[in-house]
Amino acid sequence: MVKSMPLKVFNTLNQRIEVFKPLRDNAVGIYVCGPTVYDYSHVGHARTYIAFDIIVRHLRYKGFEVKYVVNITNIDDKIINRAKELKKDPLKLAEKFEEAFFDDIRALRIKQADVYPKVTDHIPEIIEMIQTLIEKGFAYVVNGDVYFSVKKVTDYGKLSHQSLEEVKAGARSDSSEKKVFPVDFALWKSSKPEEPGWDSPWGKGRPGWHIECSVMSMKYLGPQFDIHGGAQDLIFPHHENEILQSEAASGKKPFVKYWLHTGFLNVGGKKMSKSLGNIIPIGELLEKYSAEEFRLFVLSAHYRSPINFTYESLNQARKNLEKLYNLIHKINALVKEQKKEKTDIEEDRFYKELEDQKQKFLEAMDEDFNTPLALKHLFAIMRKANTYFGGMVEVSKELLNRVLGLFSELGGILGILERVREAPEELPEELAKLIGEREEARKSKDWETADRIRLHLRELGIILEDAPEGVRWRRKHRGN
Repeated sequence: MVKSMPLKVFNTLNQRIEVFKPLRDNAVGIYVCGPTVYDYSHVGHARTYIAFDIIVRHLRYKGFEVKYVVNITNIDDKIINRAKELKKDPLKLAEKFEEAFFDDIRALRIKQADVYPKVTDHIPEIIEMIQTLIEKGFAYVVNGDVYFSVKKVTDYGKLSHQSLEEVKAGARSDSSEKKVFPVDFALWKSSKPEEPGWDSPWGKGRPGWHIECSVMSMKYLGPQFDIHGGAQDLIFPHHENEILQSEAASGKKPFVKYWLHTGFLNVGGKKMSKSLGNIIPIGELLEKYSAEEFRLFVLSAHYRSPINFTYESLNQARKNLEKLYNLIHKINALVKEQKKEKTDIEEDRFYKELEDQKQKFLEAMDEDFNTPLALKHLFAIMRKANTYFGGMVEVSKELLNRVLGLFSELGGILGILERVREAPEELPEELAKLIGEREEARKSKDWETADRIRLHLRELGIILEDAPEGVRWRRKHRGN
């Protein structure tokens, strides 16, 4: 019998592990900062999207009624600047990359959020909140721009754990002549004639970056909700400023009960940057690795810890996933072969050992979503099952199906092992023949023919992966 354990999370606000207790009974509101759609999403974004997908999956597994909101920033300085660079309309450019974002999350096997609000669909609500902040004395207008007055609050820096003086010392501003205080931040920005803009009481303009998340999270989750998440680099200034303006506007504290943040994903030990040329778009990654392989790699590190992206690590994730599926395929084959229907005492005893590992898996997930430890117990189940079924002459279908169900259940929390009940897919004869012809070409070092066949297969939706043990194939994911 699996016991239900209390869930504990690390709260960035208080810098400690806390028992998770929703504000409203069993209902959980969670808001995660989504993409600013000025370019294709990369593997660092994917790490955060996957981490919160797993958090939401586990919350729902535990019986919480989760409302999950992920915003889309579709108007922003980055979008406008990129559009100028490409000589494109900013809103059409944003629409293109928004579609690419949805292709990516589908390809990564990320479950859809309940709501994906866009900034441009919430301009009236944003204007209304800014007006409220002005009326309450927390904001001021300067030549069509509106700024939040940081000195009007007393608890600045409570999320990032730095003082106002520390922030002021490092503050840089491109519009300091307009601000009363260097740390004040824009709620509304006046638009230049060639830029997108919306009518407001202060003139034509567009929202500042921080205000959008306050407005959209409060619209869909209320003035106070349970979890706000994002990557570590959003703690300051974005999430810090969200707290200030949200609590000032609503008069309610806390705006968010638990703040959760993901660690950075580095590539080859270095931070991703255009100057280093080490930014890897999600689509490019999925040319070489499946979504489940990448997810298994992400799961190997705690969501709050940094993770180093290397192809060696991804290849290890591929091997580990292959071990799991080899066992699953073996069990599926045994189900068809065995005549024994019901379990006996010995089989029940064995399955109890697997349930003990399941309990430890769930306890790991309840300890701030500790996926590396959870994976340890998942692989312990695999090893025990491999040993048990390898030495059995006869085994019941009931036991085999229970083990398959266990892999499906735990894999469902992690977003892997989606093919538990599927037999290995066989290629149509004509495609298998092409792969054989390519192998012959490679053996004779006819690389031109081999490459031509590979590209032709790709056009047909088949991706080949050359490995030491031989060629493997997989269906092309949407978004590749």
